[in-house]
Amino acid sequence: MGKIRVVIADDSSLARGLLRDFLEGEDGIEVVGEASNGRQAVELVRELKPSLVTMDLEMPVMGGLEAIEEIMHSKAVPILVVSSVADAAHALDAVGRGALEVVSKPHYTPEEAADFVAKVRMLAGVSVITRMRPRLAPAWTGAAVAASPPAACAATATVATTQATVSAVPLVPRGFPAVTPSTFSVVPPAGVSHYSRIFAIASSTGGPQALAQILPALPAGFPSPVVIAQHISDGFAGGMAEWLGSLCRLPVRLAAEGELLSAGVIYISPSERHFIVTPEHRVALVERGPIDVYHPSCDRLLTSIADVFGRQAIGIILTGMGSDGARGMARIREMGGMTLGQDEASSVIYGMNRVAIEAGTVHRVLPVDAFADEMARLADPYLMAVRVENTT
Repeated sequence: MGKIRVVIADDSSLARGLLRDFLEGEDGIEVVGEASNGRQAVELVRELKPSLVTMDLEMPVMGGLEAIEEIMHSKAVPILVVSSVADAAHALDAVGRGALEVVSKPHYTPEEAADFVAKVRMLAGVSVITRMRPRLAPAWTGAAVAASPPAACAATATVATTQATVSAVPLVPRGFPAVTPSTFSVVPPAGVSHYSRIFAIASSTGGPQALAQILPALPAGFPSPVVIAQHISDGFAGGMAEWLGSLCRLPVRLAAEGELLSAGVIYISPSERHFIVTPEHRVALVERGPIDVYHPSCDRLLTSIADVFGRQAIGIILTGMGSDGARGMARIREMGGMTLGQDEASSVIYGMNRVAIEAGTVHRVLPVDAFADEMARLADPYLMAVRVENTT
């Protein structure tokens, strides 16, 4: 790829110096410019054509959110938001406007320096012009979702598009049971709201952008819980839940210890602990181990869903770096559940979904704008079963 050219944007000279210290001396990385406000960052991107911009959000003259929007609509480059945890909701809004990922402002530790450099190397190679700009989630206006008719948010996830763009992976592979109302025979534990299917989503880099396309298109009254393990820096999962909640008809919240899962609710795992589901359909948060590379763990969430729900589990693996989630997807398929994977063309990073797809554990491969439609289709047999029960 050649040398990675980085522009650092932050109104604090101390913060700029820290990031420069992390990057300088690294093979193949060069800091080519520094900006103390968003306007300067926009100008430096035009002049220097960097490989990547690190962007603070709270800056004078022009804030980071406005700068990101300007860059993505003029000279798009990969953007890594470096923000304080206190500004987590705005940091995720930055992702909605085109930034690739968010990290908390680091301190002087070797581990944080290594993580930051690895992030820069990974994101600098992402083609944001062809993969990001057409798929930006709209900035929330506070009334957009409520003012839109139910069909509006799902307009891009049409059946015709799905049939035309999915890969050649078969809809119902040999040996996989057909989806019919009789499939849903599990009796939930006492006190559990009646639902028969559960959707578990694994995602990493590029995941927030994908989730911002999928989740707002789910209809109000969606008859299943949706549980999500999204790799994210510590402290930012709550902001992501708040941001996604502002876009969706369904309630979105951070998973809490002991909480009983409910149909039509979207649960986001905190990154500080792993999220699993118990046989009683409750949230359990498990402490991270010192050698846990991924947080939260996608494999642990998906595996728990497979073991508790069996053939009623639907696993979804989206864009992301690494291989987390592939084992969980394999477990869901082994237990008779359905598995869906995001295709390469719509992925920011074709990594963990690629591992699962190439391992043969994914039943269907879909573009990101087809998932909501497919999720609604898979959930619909339960609605049909309820209607039949109510008329007998």
